[in-house]
Amino acid sequence: MAIEGLRRRTKRQMPGGLGNVARAFAHRNYRIYVIGNSISLIGWWLERVAVGWLTWTLTHSGAWLGLISLADFLPVLFLAPFAGVMADRRDRVWTIRITQWIGCAQASLLAILVISDTMTIEILFVLVLMLGIASGVAQPSRLALISTLVDRESLASALAINSVVFNLARFIGPALAGIVIAEIGIAAAFAANAVSYIAFQISLLNLRGLPPQPAIGRQNVLRASVDAFSYAWRHPGIGPMLLLFVVTTIGTRGFIELFPGFVDRVFGRGPQGLAMLTSTVGLGAICGASWMVLRSAMNGLANIVLVCTLIMSLAILAFTATDAFYLALPCVFVAGAMMTITGTGAQTLIQAAVDARMSGRVMALYGMIFRAGPAVGAVLMGTLSEYLGLRLALALGAIVSGAFWLATRFRHKRIAVGLECPPTGATEGRL
Repeated sequence: MAIEGLRRRTKRQMPGGLGNVARAFAHRNYRIYVIGNSISLIGWWLERVAVGWLTWTLTHSGAWLGLISLADFLPVLFLAPFAGVMADRRDRVWTIRITQWIGCAQASLLAILVISDTMTIEILFVLVLMLGIASGVAQPSRLALISTLVDRESLASALAINSVVFNLARFIGPALAGIVIAEIGIAAAFAANAVSYIAFQISLLNLRGLPPQPAIGRQNVLRASVDAFSYAWRHPGIGPMLLLFVVTTIGTRGFIELFPGFVDRVFGRGPQGLAMLTSTVGLGAICGASWMVLRSAMNGLANIVLVCTLIMSLAILAFTATDAFYLALPCVFVAGAMMTITGTGAQTLIQAAVDARMSGRVMALYGMIFRAGPAVGAVLMGTLSEYLGLRLALALGAIVSGAFWLATRFRHKRIAVGLECPPTGATEGRL
């Protein structure tokens, strides 16, 4: 009965198809945010590819690829409690702006050090760690901000559009990176990223009339974070969904960080090959995100997330089984599409089900998994690759993820009800 009621409500509320896009972009603040964020994300992907290639050229080590990825993503593990509470208590736009200036400074310094030929792997690690700290502080605020830029009925579409934008940048950024690195140099990629931060700053300055954040108790950071963790763990849908992604992000989502090693050792290609592989993931992700935009209802989304999690694991397993570059491309295309569907679907379900007073802290947990999980996985796979080789190490991660999916699958109906049919009042205070 609960599912049927949800279906009737979503049919009335959601326009479906391209109407979802129009409905989300009808909100002025959301339009402005997307424009600035799009430019900034292209620059971010330029830098990410450049960092990976610079790491490989400095070390030729899979372990160092994993460690650099860890420097980028691991800080969120330690900062998530503080950042989540900050997202619920402080001005989210202000938090994002400060961390964007830090990112701009970091990219500028990377460019200067490469140009002056004074870059070392240790300095690179420290500078990537600097950006990882800034991103860890900002991420809960960025995730929670979206629900204040649109109304509730447009939330799923807005999140899916964000995913399309992110993955268009994943496609465009690496393609540009391959050209820029090969024709101009790595420093140019870092400099372009520094400039891209300015566009996002302009967008953030032009946001107007944001709703006030719901008031929460003035607990200390530790107690407030424990309350959010307890709430998520006890929730019949949020807890199991987050647990599934702890395992699958560690086991599979770090495969992109290992691309430089695969490109060189397995496929025997240079920076253009790396750009092509990364861009193909982005193209698949665009297709997956576009499909999510066109979905008109939330019912059935939990099951879709679970099925696509399995397909993603199988696609990565197939990627590890071939040494033919043009056979690897469709594998990473499918993996990119499934990765986006699962990530966007999970975020949509959690944001729709969570109590608005817990939004920042619960999204901090979500962000911690999706940022730190791939980094932890990349370090584990990178370290294992020193003994087992890149292909076998990544294959083991995909197998473990598939096995855990099977255990979660048996509880999918309970998870679906908990996420697709949130209890009355769960979204109190939300637009």
